[in-house]
Amino acid sequence: MNTIVRYLDRVLLLTVAAIVSLVIGWSAQAASDTPQIALPQSVNQAALCGKRSALLTTLGGKFAEETVSMGLAGNGTTVEVLSSEDGTWTILMTAPSGVSCLLAAGD
Repeated sequence: MNTIVRYLDRVLLLTVAAIVSLVIGWSAQAASDTPQIALPQSVNQAALCGKRSALLTTLGGKFAEETVSMGLAGNGTTVEVLSSEDGTWTILMTAPSGVSCLLAAGD
């Protein structure tokens, strides 16, 4: 039973990641004259953004999360899904400028 729940959690997680990738891609098409993603000031102040390498190190160290899926939007933005054996997961977005932000997380 536990294996089935973990499988369904991963399927749901990958579905959410695919939807996020599509939304980012559609946003990129709609605003194709804007080469960079403008992050709201409130997002940066919430400390949810930083260098990708630092975020991956923290997520790997504290939660044993590793990248299980990655997608590339038309504007160069990458979306990564990280997951651990314990069931924790994170969706990380990295803009072409190199700034990475946590989009969602859970367990």
